Amino acid sequence: MLDQAVGQTYTATESLAPSQRMHLVLLGVENVAASAQFYEALGWARSPTSSEGFVKFNMGGYAICLVNRADMAQDALQPEEKMQGFSGVALIHLARNAADVPRILARAEEAGGRIVKPATRTNWGVAGFFKDPDGHLFEVDYESGWMLDDAHHLVVDRINL
Repeated sequence: MLDQAVGQTYTATESLAPSQRMHLVLLGVENVAASAQFYEALGWARSPTSSEGFVKFNMGGYAICLVNRADMAQDALQPEEKMQGFSGVALIHLARNAADVPRILARAEEAGGRIVKPATRTNWGVAGFFKDPDGHLFEVDYESGWMLDDAHHLVVDRINL
């Protein structure tokens, strides 16, 4: 397949289930350089294998990647529409403790993000939301039920009681 011309399409002769893994979260942004500066100001380290038009942040087994929004829309054969209203998608960071939630939100605001819900006591813990400069929604959440290992990775199939 890789010896064919760019743009060649293919039809499967049989289906194949993907492994139960996500490897990349691709965020379409207006200005890759400016968005990368926001995430670096959050304290995230840019991958040394990033390029000017494709910036990666290693999230411990997967990556958040920044690409030009118009290029991403074109690649996906989708019309480029400005984000309006609620998309139904949020990226969630689980804080190590409740006191870290407002502190992380403050860092997001210092970096150029916009707080859309301050750290608030919920039925399950403490949570707040911010949007990055391109309007992508992030939740910062602490709930004692989530289990994290020593490396701060989520242990999906266990809960704290």
